[in-house]
Amino acid sequence: MFSITVLNLYCIQEWATNCGIQQSDGVQLTTYDGVIDYFPITQTDILQGSPVIYTPNEMIISSTKTYNEFPSLATVESQLTAAGLVDKLPLFRIFYKIIAEYEKGSDSYWYNWLNSLPRTYNNGASMTYDCFDCLPPYAAYCAMADRTNLLNFQKAVRPLGGPSAAPFSETILNDGDILKWAYNIAITRSIDMNGERIIAPMVDMLNHSSEPNCQITFDGQDCYAIALVDIPAGSPLSISYGDPNDSTPLFANYGFLTEDSPGTFCKVMHMVKEIEEMGYSFSDLLFYKDGNISPAVFDVVLYHVLKKNNEGEAQIYYQAVMNGDEATKQQYQNQYWSYTKEELQNHVNKLLEDIDKWSSTASQMDLNTHPRAPLIIQHNEFVKNIFLAVKPNLDSM
Repeated sequence: MFSITVLNLYCIQEWATNCGIQQSDGVQLTTYDGVIDYFPITQTDILQGSPVIYTPNEMIISSTKTYNEFPSLATVESQLTAAGLVDKLPLFRIFYKIIAEYEKGSDSYWYNWLNSLPRTYNNGASMTYDCFDCLPPYAAYCAMADRTNLLNFQKAVRPLGGPSAAPFSETILNDGDILKWAYNIAITRSIDMNGERIIAPMVDMLNHSSEPNCQITFDGQDCYAIALVDIPAGSPLSISYGDPNDSTPLFANYGFLTEDSPGTFCKVMHMVKEIEEMGYSFSDLLFYKDGNISPAVFDVVLYHVLKKNNEGEAQIYYQAVMNGDEATKQQYQNQYWSYTKEELQNHVNKLLEDIDKWSSTASQMDLNTHPRAPLIIQHNEFVKNIFLAVKPNLDSM
């Protein structure tokens, strides 16, 4: 793996300037003490609508350019296509490109940028199966999906090893740590721009915020970070990595916890079928820090209860929700409220009981083999506190 000891902030800035990457006056990189994870901060005021960072086309890593660069990709991707993973191909191409550039070492056009990136990650792809056992079902589901993607990507590239399989060597393809590192760069640094996956070096260093002060634009050639608001001097530059209302997907995909998120998915993973049938997503079914519950939760829970007991009534209620028939919907919610409430109460009480067990198990893990245990406990505590806020509100309804 690259050695961070040969790189410092000046080297990254100099490399970026030499590559045609432009930054607004006063924008500079910084890092947390002792952490290899650089991010930009502005030392001067920036006006809303102003370009903050510009990355030219030739420095952008994209899924389309990667596909055109490597003719062998068509054969490799057939495995993923056959497995029903067509939607993962743009991300896979970024993963493939990172491996190719790692193979080149200091001859890579992106060497200094790659050398500036974190060496360890805390997301789902980096967790162990023991970690998954210490997470609430939804968090485990998201984290496991990330790890499954990694395993599928590793399987797809490994058959290319050997002398005739340029640009990858057997050494690289048999090194799980390097492949995991390449995947983590792809999943945490690339962004989806209308089906195209891109990484724009320097722009990729903006951190996440639930109230971002920048947004990324891509015109098919060049990439810009633009100020969404007036940004005062001394502010870190930030974008949104995903839904700001639920911290769990960000935790699973990026490996950090956003405790400023107002809520979390209510964790009714045993009702996934009902969620899908009603056209909701996990982000629609939230419990909030203030104890409130999103209306979609009641829709799904009642539908689940009715399906278990009276399919005919379930279908009438389902049609009322789908057709926006508020009168019928309200009638059913009032009529069966005691059953909905009991179902939710049992769910909340069960999760609160289980989450203490999961955290207790995580607290006993050896940090040498499970360094992500403290973050898992922190995530579980965040979820627990929200459920504790919901419980008295629900009990009093």
